[in-house]
Amino acid sequence: MSNKTIKAALAGAGAFGIKHLDAIKNIPGVEVVSVMSRELGKTKEVAAKYGIAQATDSFDDILANKDVDAVILCTPTQMHAAQAVACLKAGKHVQAEIPLADSLRDAYRVLQMQENTGLVAMCGHTRRFNPSHQWVRKRIVAGEFNIQQMDVQTYFFRRTNMNALGQARSWTDHLLWHHAAHTVDLFAYQARSPIVKAHAVQGPIHPNLGIAMDMSIQLKAASGAICTLSLSFNNDGPLGTFFRYIGDTGTYIARYDDLVDGKEQKIDVSQVDVSMNGIELQDREFFAAIREGREPNASAKQVLPCYEVLHDLDRQLAAA
Repeated sequence: MSNKTIKAALAGAGAFGIKHLDAIKNIPGVEVVSVMSRELGKTKEVAAKYGIAQATDSFDDILANKDVDAVILCTPTQMHAAQAVACLKAGKHVQAEIPLADSLRDAYRVLQMQENTGLVAMCGHTRRFNPSHQWVRKRIVAGEFNIQQMDVQTYFFRRTNMNALGQARSWTDHLLWHHAAHTVDLFAYQARSPIVKAHAVQGPIHPNLGIAMDMSIQLKAASGAICTLSLSFNNDGPLGTFFRYIGDTGTYIARYDDLVDGKEQKIDVSQVDVSMNGIELQDREFFAAIREGREPNASAKQVLPCYEVLHDLDRQLAAA
């Protein structure tokens, strides 16, 4: 696409969709021309605020819009795969927010359609792009640091079905297929080694939400590195995901875009990339891959092994 402005659409103008709109404002050569969400009134407000020409409550309107080159999906998890396939079929590049799918079969469907069309299909595995994790990655690639263990805590307080803005959700979030996907993918990516063992246990199923509120996952990579992941929707305390890298030459703790060493001494990651915002860096990669006609980091193909592991863990939990 060389120097032509990339025309983008956003499906899902909730808490995370807004993060993408704020990020894209900082990316030259990209214009959001359509926004879609289920509540038309709120969607029109978002369109007016961000100067977006089309506001709709119909996903089909995005697919039919000939101006749209690329779509970012921030819709409910259960819709990601079918909508990603529909975008590719309509000739539009697509980035689905994490997870790519909530089943392995659907993840394969997205990859197959990407291979059939040759378009860019990417998933929002943001941890690959956070400056904190990029800093650690650069040390690993340079041979200066090798992971012995990753100790990860993913903690939220979500006993009612609310989003990050405190608004009622139309869908149910999932510890395994959404939140664990971040860590399963990042562990293999940073270990630079495939996951060869995976084990999971979960707590009681919530009577109303129908999901486990607590989960523990153990992973082992072919390199010998291990990962311990604890997840909870019951944690009434600091919220988010905290990564402790324990390695042969140091210990690092990553909290989103920030990084400290094992003694809580701050590490400057401001020069790692062109922004300190992981979502912006993720979106920059998506649009750069479109412009350059190449496979992006976190492509559907690259993240598929993560969903193979999640599938195996899902089967373990169902059989327990």
